[in-house]
This record gives sequence, C-alpha cells and structure tokens, in this order.
Amino acid sequence: MSDKTPVDLDNKTLATVAQIFKAVSEPTRVRILYLLSQRECSVSEISDLLALQQSTVSHQLSFLKQLHLVKSRREGKVIFYSEEDEHVMNLLAQTIDHTRHRYIKK
Repeated sequence: MSDKTPVDLDNKTLATVAQIFKAVSEPTRVRILYLLSQRECSVSEISDLLALQQSTVSHQLSFLKQLHLVKSRREGKVIFYSEEDEHVMNLLAQTIDHTRHRYIKK
C-alpha cells in the first residue's frame, strides 16, 4: 500500500469516468466496442455483423465518438470506425476475460 494520502477526484475527471462507465454499461455499445477492438468496420458492416439496425449503430457510434472511445476515417463515401482509446479497450478486454474466467463455467 502506498504512503500517499488519497486525493479526491476533480469534478471533470469524475464526470468523465462516470460517462465512460455508462458507455460500457450498455450491451449494444459493448458489442460494438468489442468488434472494433478486433477490426475497423463501416456502419453497414457493424450492422450486418451484429444484426443491428444501421440507425442504432450510427446512434451508438456517435455516443462513443463523443467520448473519444472510437474514431472515424472517410474513404470515398464510406466512413470506417475503429477503436481510439487503448486504455478503455484494455479495460473492456480485461473485464471480458475476468467474466469468462470467474462467471462462465466451461
């Protein structure tokens, strides 16, 4: 244990942390983030691979992009999305591994 005195979080940090946890608390966003942790995809690819409406995917990507969890790039008329925040993706991967190890008995 550290000898450092704990310091309270400033309001901006606290609010942002809460928003990130909110983002990964919704199953559809977790599915999208997990897919994008594996490969770059367009909205239509995400929609097809996850059997979701394109409007749902677009809405969720917009939310994730505002938090800088995903980024986009344009290639002609198609926009591709990929992970932006390695820290959050690592947290997601660790949480998935933990869940599979701890709660899902094989």
